[in-house]
Amino acid sequence: MIARTFATRVTAALAQFPAVAVVGSRQSGKTTLAKQLCAQAAGETVYLDLELPSDLAKLKEPETYLEEHVDALIVLDEIHRRPELFPVLRGLIDRHRRPGRFLILGSASLDLLRQGSESLAGRITFIELPPFILTEVAPAATDLATAQQRLWLRGGYPESYLAPSLGASREWREAFITTFLERDVPQLGIRVSATRIRRFWEMLAHLHGQVWNSSALARNFDVSPPTVSHYLDLLTDTFVVRQLQPLYVNLKKRLVKSPKVYLRDSGLLHTLLRIPDLERLRGHPVLGASYEGFVMEQVLRVVEPGTDATFYRTHTGDEIDLVLTLPSGARLAVEVKHTAAPRLAPGYTRAMADIGADRGYIVTAGRDAFPLGPNVRAVPLYPFLTDVLPGEMEVGRVQP
Repeated sequence: MIARTFATRVTAALAQFPAVAVVGSRQSGKTTLAKQLCAQAAGETVYLDLELPSDLAKLKEPETYLEEHVDALIVLDEIHRRPELFPVLRGLIDRHRRPGRFLILGSASLDLLRQGSESLAGRITFIELPPFILTEVAPAATDLATAQQRLWLRGGYPESYLAPSLGASREWREAFITTFLERDVPQLGIRVSATRIRRFWEMLAHLHGQVWNSSALARNFDVSPPTVSHYLDLLTDTFVVRQLQPLYVNLKKRLVKSPKVYLRDSGLLHTLLRIPDLERLRGHPVLGASYEGFVMEQVLRVVEPGTDATFYRTHTGDEIDLVLTLPSGARLAVEVKHTAAPRLAPGYTRAMADIGADRGYIVTAGRDAFPLGPNVRAVPLYPFLTDVLPGEMEVGRVQP
């Protein structure tokens, strides 16, 4: 069994806040995590799946029912189906304020975050639960390199990663995409045809890791730029696409000011691009961009809250894939290279100087760490996640 490191974060939040919202894409493991926490809880727990008519019936008079379980931890799964519950939860929390009253699960951020922040301000905290990450699957694996390749190829959705064969994993991912488009998107109140969104999603897969250009994509898609931007926001709000914003610094250089777009799960990326296995991936033009997006997601899932993640690019081509500005103020320049022998590019060095980076790291696909230049090191992914980043964050915490 693969232990979820986010369980500790959720448990700590429940000990502090009356309500904790765990959000994330469908099938990322929210329900499994909630049921595990219920099994470990010392007191009474109540689990309600708001997709089940029987559980919805219990909430016909929500205030009465929930008050009957005032001392219990109450889990409300798929809360976006009943957004009108948020004002009720606020009243119940104010009437009997204590930590750990409600654990709320939702698969879309657009309504959930807005409703929760407005109705439960000061009473709730939000935690995003992603699919499996490398620091979770590696301890259970017999070989780190094999586990990393499997996670990269299949993606982190538990049923895809744990499937008994690569073929079964591909079938699950294809079924996930179909269900997401035909069932989940309409349930979230999004009125766009499944065929159109799938076509758009596939086009994004071909643009994975590139700077967003709404005008060019709108021409290819035969719609207006605001329409494709709306589709992009839709997939972003449902946790399947990430928009990485550019870093704005006070320079005279012309900077790229549009976000870079990534599909958040590498397994879904490979499915949409019809890449069946690692051999085909190694010969595909998306290889470097796929690895870049994979590494970026792993990094962003382990950095501490309050870290600002951006990228930097000038119109002359000087670029840094990922700029991490830690809560301490330290700035890290992270470049991703699918090679074991990276070279230090002049454009990367100039970009480091532009943004005032404290240190630079080239995350590689190799096994060894070594210096590449002043304040720049090449580091494999796993030690970067488990040693380098925790060390950087710890240094920031002890600084006066």
